Amino acid sequence: MKTAIYPGSFDPITKGHLDVLKRAADIFDKVIVVVSVNVNKKSFLPVDERVNLIKASCQDIENVETDSYDGLTIEYAKRHGAQVIIRGLRAVSDFEYEMQLSQANSALCSDIHTVFLITKPKYNFISSGTVREIAQMGGDITKFVPEPVKSFLEHKYKKG
Repeated sequence: MKTAIYPGSFDPITKGHLDVLKRAADIFDKVIVVVSVNVNKKSFLPVDERVNLIKASCQDIENVETDSYDGLTIEYAKRHGAQVIIRGLRAVSDFEYEMQLSQANSALCSDIHTVFLITKPKYNFISSGTVREIAQMGGDITKFVPEPVKSFLEHKYKKG
């Protein structure tokens, strides 16, 4: 069985993330979406809320699991028997950073490979940061995020 992990901050998950996830789920037997705890980034949403939003957003994809971790992605992949790390690319500007990560992971464990999936053009401009800013200013985020995220953020900012 081929297992892949799809790590990221997903702060929050967007339709671009889901596009990559759905295609990964078509390719691999099991995909684990892993919310990473990045000590170098200030998170918008707590990890448990991000995990819950991902679960709600991809409940119709049978071979997807959701988890979180604090540590090296490659170590998580090894512990969970993953052969592949999925990375999404929106633009050429993402590639250099992602290539460096891929090469570092390969140096740490050459048995686990990185697969890059490019988002569909209609999602190229969507980032979690853009979604957060639009939501905080009361804008319509329907085109950018799945319904569970839209509802959650609208509720959060109405009470805010």
